[in-house]
Amino acid sequence: MQKASIDRLFFSIVLLLLIAGFFIFISAALGSLTKGESRFNNLVLGQLGFGLIGGGIAMFVASRIKYTFWRKHAFSILLVTIVLATMVFIPGVGMEHGGAKRWIDLQFTTFQPGEALKFGLVVYLAAWLALFYRKIRTPYFGVLPLMVFFGVAAGLLLMQPDFGTFAIAAMAGMAMFVTAGASMRDILLIGLVAIIAFGGMAMWKPYFLDRISTFLYHDDFQGAGYQMKQALIAVGSGGLAGRGFGQGVQKFSYLPEASGDSIFAVAAEEFGFLGTTLMVLLYLLFALRGLWLGSHAPDMFSGLLVVGLVILITVQSFINIGSMLNLVPLTGVPLVFVSHGGTALVVAMAEVGIVLNISRYRRP
Repeated sequence: MQKASIDRLFFSIVLLLLIAGFFIFISAALGSLTKGESRFNNLVLGQLGFGLIGGGIAMFVASRIKYTFWRKHAFSILLVTIVLATMVFIPGVGMEHGGAKRWIDLQFTTFQPGEALKFGLVVYLAAWLALFYRKIRTPYFGVLPLMVFFGVAAGLLLMQPDFGTFAIAAMAGMAMFVTAGASMRDILLIGLVAIIAFGGMAMWKPYFLDRISTFLYHDDFQGAGYQMKQALIAVGSGGLAGRGFGQGVQKFSYLPEASGDSIFAVAAEEFGFLGTTLMVLLYLLFALRGLWLGSHAPDMFSGLLVVGLVILITVQSFINIGSMLNLVPLTGVPLVFVSHGGTALVVAMAEVGIVLNISRYRRP
């Protein structure tokens, strides 16, 4: 039976994250003033216009589309996102930055199709697992198709290269697989394959090995190692209560990507341990309430879809936070709802809209 309204608690948590995130972003963007006032204006207008306003529209529209639409068109959505992901390799269409080809140049802005591919993979996996959940413990309907899906995503994302995005998509897929009733044998098998693939990546992809080496030995003083050291300086200088809003120093010329990947370090310097703990708690509440909505979803497909989307957002956020605290290797993924990045914000808010729509039909 349809509820009269969306889940207000989940929506309130998202709204708090967006409001806090925008203020943190404004402060972090002040660091771009060292590159000129126009750079600051472009960052703020892009985040406000394309990110928040565009994302707000996407969230509203997605919240009004009945969740069964995504199941009906799951295969088409997956195909479209795969095609978009391959377009980054087309000369004149794909855009390269920092040695990675992750963006499509739309002239007036850029689009990162990896974000859309994560969404397409989660939607199709939810439809597949819901259709065959009674046979999920058999190899031909469970672990083998899952490995094929992961293989396609890995082929497209690791060629860019974008290991962080693939890892997030894979963790969301595994959460859905386990939720659908996967056997322990299949879970261990996938874990073994993941370990072998991880070792292969470290041997054959120099950039991947460099990130692991930097994380373990702190032996890079120019690239990822420099960013990690500056992030730790920012976190440490924040102390218990922080320097105060806008008073951070590291964002000026010291901290790379202050309004992007490193924005949690900016927040830690200005709001300290207390402020960042509150932020982490908000993400935790987002995850807990989202998974609660998944457990009360009206059917198997909608429940798996909520689990996948919530895990996508939560895992990405905690990976970003962990990398700034030197708990995981630096991956370059943005902090959801906070970091600069129009594509990531619009897609995340559309995913929130889907969860809100499903919350209208939740069971008691």
